[in-house]
Amino acid sequence: MTALPESIVIAAFLAFCRIGGCFMIMPGLSSARVPMQVRLFVAVAATGALLVNLWDLILPSVSREPAILVPMVVSELLTGSLIGLLARLYMMALSFMGTAIAMLVGYGGVAGPGIENGEPQAPLGEIISFSALLLLFVFDFHHEIVKALVQSYQVAPVNVFFNPRAALVNVTDTIGESFMIALRLGSPFIAYAILVNLTVGFVNKLTPQIPVYFISLPMVVAGGLILFYFAIATMLSLFADGFLAASFGN
Repeated sequence: MTALPESIVIAAFLAFCRIGGCFMIMPGLSSARVPMQVRLFVAVAATGALLVNLWDLILPSVSREPAILVPMVVSELLTGSLIGLLARLYMMALSFMGTAIAMLVGYGGVAGPGIENGEPQAPLGEIISFSALLLLFVFDFHHEIVKALVQSYQVAPVNVFFNPRAALVNVTDTIGESFMIALRLGSPFIAYAILVNLTVGFVNKLTPQIPVYFISLPMVVAGGLILFYFAIATMLSLFADGFLAASFGN
């Protein structure tokens, strides 16, 4: 094999490492419900499509020396995984708040099988997480991830090794921003839980001979579901609006 075909193969492999590392962790495509062959074929297809535009950024930095190529492959994997992780952290924040909402309205007693991650989760929290993920795909958030992959070659070129300090700063900022957004989205349910449980506690003190908590549980659940019915549309809309700022704003 001559030098040029070798460089072409190495450049394609380096692009696949960054794109495949992102697709391996990003929400939706990395789900256990998606077969591994589908993920592999999607990563290969995206690599072939993007390599046409990234050719001038990757090929000049290609080296056939193992001492340089191996760290370069590791760096590309870490860079792609970081981009996918930033998007997954945003979804994890909403999943956490969905579980908290289910507990706050008294509807989180029995956990069911998860849809996106396969882990047991309260049905109400799973509805919130899956609806938000579906909404993000409808709004083409996967296009934004692909755009972030293309732009990452300007910020983190192939010939520059992965910077763990900058990556940690990005992860920390994304976690803080994501959980602040999730906390604002769940604030009506937090206020509802505080007021309802405080009221039930006062009533229980006034009439200690009556098991108020058992009697009030259906009303607490019904009130929480009514609040959820009126708040879910606005909550998902605000969640979709904050995706870009929380995941790739840094």
